[in-house]
Amino acid sequence: MTRTTSTASPPVPAAEPGRTGKRPSRHRARAGASWRDRPMRRITPWLFLLAPLALLITFTYVPVGNMIYYSFTDWDGISPDRNYVGADNYTEIFTRPELFRVFAVSFYYLAASVVQIVIALYFAAVLSFDLRFRNLFKGILFFPYLINGVAIGFVFLYFFQDGGTLDSVLSWFGVGTDHAWLGTPESANTSMAGVSVWRFTGLNFVLFLGAIQSIPGELYEAAQLDGATRWQQFRHIIAPSIRPVLSLSVILAISGSLSVFEIPYIMTGGATETSTFVIQTVKFAFQFNKTGLASACAVVLLAIILVITWIQRRLVPDEKVDLV
Repeated sequence: MTRTTSTASPPVPAAEPGRTGKRPSRHRARAGASWRDRPMRRITPWLFLLAPLALLITFTYVPVGNMIYYSFTDWDGISPDRNYVGADNYTEIFTRPELFRVFAVSFYYLAASVVQIVIALYFAAVLSFDLRFRNLFKGILFFPYLINGVAIGFVFLYFFQDGGTLDSVLSWFGVGTDHAWLGTPESANTSMAGVSVWRFTGLNFVLFLGAIQSIPGELYEAAQLDGATRWQQFRHIIAPSIRPVLSLSVILAISGSLSVFEIPYIMTGGATETSTFVIQTVKFAFQFNKTGLASACAVVLLAIILVITWIQRRLVPDEKVDLV
């Protein structure tokens, strides 16, 4: 009897799911497709944006739209009647040159903004290096920005009054003065511009310090190995890297100098030729009950700020800074 040998191949063990490429590849393909196919995955980012968009539209764009609408009416702010008057409010604004003379006061605050940017940039550059008590000085510089503007106005109102804090401090050094710090236009505007320097230097300081601290430390180490001084490090490393932040600070300075309100309104109420365009607009709305004209003034101020910002962005465009 002849014995025959079986030529059948041995059975192949069942493939484990984790060791073969077929099933995981199907899972990966299925998972990749499910992310795009599921509607909730696609609309989830927009769900997170609903709350901020709702707040932005409710408290920014809707009021601006109402302001533009009121600027074409003769509304007094109290009566429910709003009669459409067309462009009469804008015609009155541009045919009364005295309404734009208050912008001369903004030059005091613009000059103060230049001073505060220089001071903030200096301290940000100095305190970015390893110095003793630098955290203490950071807090001292930023603290005035945390104080409410109305409180600052009242504090410096007593500071500059006759026989007040400033006169008392000057008398300690034998400097006697009978000068009324808020009595003349030049002195009052200069004093209040100095208050704005004290208050807003901390904001620019924090912006500059954050930009400087984002610079890679290897650049400073390489500069020190090459024998670069502090000034050379500032000129060739710090200054180019903070150019976008510096441009932002200039935009904020210009728009802020055109829309100054709190400090002069609290300290002088716009007297002695210290009135700004915003104070003038507020008086139109709440003192003379010309809300339509005040809305037109606000629209004109908004347009001026947007045009100046656009011109500045065209003259000094943002450049990509790549130091490494």
